[in-house]
Order: sequence, then C-alpha cells, then structure tokens
Amino acid sequence: MTTAINPRVLDHPAREEIRLEGVLHALSDAVRLTIVSDMAREGTELSCSYFDLPVTKSTTTHHFRVLREAGVIQQIYRGTAKLNALRREDLDALFPGLLDSVLRAAGAQAKRLAESTPAEA
Repeated sequence: MTTAINPRVLDHPAREEIRLEGVLHALSDAVRLTIVSDMAREGTELSCSYFDLPVTKSTTTHHFRVLREAGVIQQIYRGTAKLNALRREDLDALFPGLLDSVLRAAGAQAKRLAESTPAEA
C-alpha cells in the first residue's frame, strides 16, 4: 500500500496487492454491495453524496473505507468532493467474471425478495 503524505490523498492497494478474500469480504455487506451495484450501473465516478444509504454518515464513511482498502473502489478528491470509482479493470484482470457474477446474483436476489414480499394495501 502506498503511504499518504497529503491527507487529501488516500491509500489504495496496488493491483497486485488486492486479495480475493478482501474483495469477497467487502462485497459481503448489503450496504457495500448496494454501493458497488450503483457504481457499476452508472459506470462513472460518483460523489459520496450520490448514494442514499440507510446508515449514518460515519457508517457510510466506514463502508467506503472497507471498499477502498479491499481494492474494490478508488477514491480521489476533486476540489471539495470525494469521488468514487469502481476498480473494474483491476478486479476483472485479477478475478475474471467475479464482479459480474456477484452483481448478477445480487440483482437476482433483490428481484426474488421483492417478489416474495407481500404488497402493502
């Protein structure tokens, strides 16, 4: 991992430092999986404020840190905004098909759960 000297430069693992178990751990949480799904769908850098998550700001910060430290996302500052980008190229190179499989499975699960939830009257 590179050491951040400037507090506005965040540490990210180099591609060769990304580990499968870290990625799987990062993707095992529903909130983090939602973040990654949104990023994959949008296909562009997104600010932290883009995400409407059912958790506090400090918990949101924690989830982004877990994703960044696992090598799933890259975070950079542009002015006062912290932007988040999915490290799809790195993940696809290291673990071909993993991200797409996880996102497909998450989508199928969400659909299944939505269909099994009775409609409110």
